[in-house]
Amino acid sequence: MKRLKGIVNELKISAENQHRDAEKLIREFIFYSPKMPLRLHQETLLAESTRFSLKVFDAYFTREELGFNCFSWGSGATKVLLTHGWASKAADFYELIVELRKIDSLEIIAFDAPGNGSSNSEFSNLMLYADAIKSIAENYATPDILIGHSLGGMANVIAIQEIPLKPNLLISIAPLIRLKENFEQSMDSVNIGRLAQAHFFKNFSKEFPVNAEHFNLTGLYTLEADFNHFLAYDAEDHISPYPFLAGFLAENEGIKSKAYPGAGHYKILKSTDVIADIVALINSSL
Repeated sequence: MKRLKGIVNELKISAENQHRDAEKLIREFIFYSPKMPLRLHQETLLAESTRFSLKVFDAYFTREELGFNCFSWGSGATKVLLTHGWASKAADFYELIVELRKIDSLEIIAFDAPGNGSSNSEFSNLMLYADAIKSIAENYATPDILIGHSLGGMANVIAIQEIPLKPNLLISIAPLIRLKENFEQSMDSVNIGRLAQAHFFKNFSKEFPVNAEHFNLTGLYTLEADFNHFLAYDAEDHISPYPFLAGFLAENEGIKSKAYPGAGHYKILKSTDVIADIVALINSSL
């Protein structure tokens, strides 16, 4: 978090971000995921887990194999995989994991994506999240149920379509729909000018095989209409704006969705109503 604050301070004092380090600073700002320390109850939860590590190839930053840390609770036959959001970690699913552990037939699997939580890497991105999901499915256990929050919701969809994999249930909690607009929102929040933003997106399309507009879940989503997909959201969520979500749901009428007013983008993970509905959905799928 200290590093992120330093980057932001440098960006704020630059005039329209035109100094020589502007492009480097903006890139670091977008791809650096701040790591928040564990709280005591989260440390206790992780201490009760079975830990293991897997690897993904980082084709974007280091061009090396990256290890990432995984955690498992329970030994049931039904595998539940939890994918956290940006600047988050496995332990941020604490309240949900506590309730899922009460279901004996489950093994609950969570991970810190590369560059997040306890996992190494200076930078992270959506595709490293998706690659971590694929690595777990291919090298540890095929998930029967996937649950993703925010960026993790988008990563789940990409991963299961690319493997391909057809879980019994997919649950998306306040998923991001348009990544480019999320980048713009982040840059606007620290007053990065339009010209500098345009330079960032131009460089993005050179560094990655696609441009930022590609990562739009409305266009990327190819799951069948009868796919068992539940989506939880708050219409007042400013991180994943409702107009984007409404368009996505209109194109995919088979998705079952439910609004949780006042839940917010981050606190929705702690919502007792959301957790109760997720537990009920999982029990009904067993």
